[in-house]
Amino acid sequence: MIFGFPVISVAIWLPIVFGLLVLATGNDRNAQLARVIALLGAVLGFLVTIPLYIGFDKMTSAMQFVEMYDWIRRYNIHYHVGVDGISVLFVLLNSFFTPLVVIAGWKVIEKRVAQYMAAFLIMSGLVNGVFVALDAMLFYVFWEAMLIPMFIIIGVWGGPNRVYAAVKFFLYTLLGSLLMLVALLYLYYQSGGSFEILDYHQTAIPMTAQMLVFVAFFMAFSVKVPMVPVHTWLPDAHVEAPTGGSVVLAAIMLKVGAYGFLRFSLPIVPDASHKLAGVMIALSLIAVVYIGLVALTQSDMKKLVAYSSISHMGFVTLGFFIFNAYGMEGALLQMISHGFVSGALFLCIGVLYDRLHSRQIADYGGVVNTMPIFAAFFMLFAMANSGLPGTSGFVGEFMVILGAVKANFWYAFLAASTLVFGAAYTLWMYKRVIFGAVASRNVAELTDIGTREILVLAILALTVLAMGVYPLPFAEIMHTSVNDLLVHVARSKL
Repeated sequence: MIFGFPVISVAIWLPIVFGLLVLATGNDRNAQLARVIALLGAVLGFLVTIPLYIGFDKMTSAMQFVEMYDWIRRYNIHYHVGVDGISVLFVLLNSFFTPLVVIAGWKVIEKRVAQYMAAFLIMSGLVNGVFVALDAMLFYVFWEAMLIPMFIIIGVWGGPNRVYAAVKFFLYTLLGSLLMLVALLYLYYQSGGSFEILDYHQTAIPMTAQMLVFVAFFMAFSVKVPMVPVHTWLPDAHVEAPTGGSVVLAAIMLKVGAYGFLRFSLPIVPDASHKLAGVMIALSLIAVVYIGLVALTQSDMKKLVAYSSISHMGFVTLGFFIFNAYGMEGALLQMISHGFVSGALFLCIGVLYDRLHSRQIADYGGVVNTMPIFAAFFMLFAMANSGLPGTSGFVGEFMVILGAVKANFWYAFLAASTLVFGAAYTLWMYKRVIFGAVASRNVAELTDIGTREILVLAILALTVLAMGVYPLPFAEIMHTSVNDLLVHVARSKL
């Protein structure tokens, strides 16, 4: 709490309350009122998270702004929330994107406007709950609940195959989560009847049980990242989701899976984490190299950026499991940067889709002639996705490669290939869509982005450049927590 003010609870529940208020506006006759209330709730939801960063003590790895209340006393379940240097940035990232998604859908969504806006607000609060939960059952409730708004967003406002994509997304993530629940129940009994996540860090677990618990967590978290081979739901979900859904899916929801490895797998079952690190590194490098090559073959812009996300998230899991500070901090910075860059790229693709109703690269060409301002923004985000120095995309990748060199040269060599593949598929897409002569009458009739679209893209452009030029405010807040986590994991190394 800050001066007795439960800032974390407000960060969770304020967007949810505003989401319910938006729903109360009813049908589309009150669409403008729904938009205004949604924007107010989203902006307030972001503003209340800023004190978490400003008031954060960077010198300790302890949980801060902690709130704890009894929930289900019989089973020792508590409403227990707090943030450390790892989770605080993701609360801000999630809350930061909610207003942008609301603004981006301001004119694009014309039917069921209140329900659309409410889904994003409610999901924002639930995702914040995942990042701050310190009770395992509370975490599980938020983890499962956040699937529902995204399932609805894809299933109601998505493309022609939206039902298939929504069901596939839901089933993949739900099945993995059920195994996590089994692991949490085992830890509850093993720890003497506690659902406190931090208690599990000190719980003695036999090696065989550690391996099984790790696999259970892996099934839940790897689907969300997503890692090879459980990644196939993501391209389908991205292609069918509306622009706002793709933005939140890439910028926020993929980070939840990676966060799970840091909060559960590494500190709770460290011996198994070391034992299976080789498998995790192999899967990560397959994602970086193989999925990067798959992205080169795509003809749909959304699908290309979706595969790009899988490849870049491979960097994240690689950084976690090489067990050094460069790798882990680089992976966390990569998560933040990927949120900015992938969110921006999906918004750019959404701008084109809103005008031409096509995501096919072949339907474009020469867009710079009719949309020069848009082309400039798109160029910046394409360069950031390629890892250009001076943009946020370079910082995390460079640190992970640096950490990989310390672990094994060939890890670093294969990981660095993403700088080649990423530039290849991103800039090739950009060249075919933006440069050259005007490809068709439809492209010739395109209009450049307006004030609302410029505002959203300019905010993201500033964050991408700011993080690329001066990453210290992002890096220093996580440093102590990362070091303490590595010390804790190293103590248990076999």
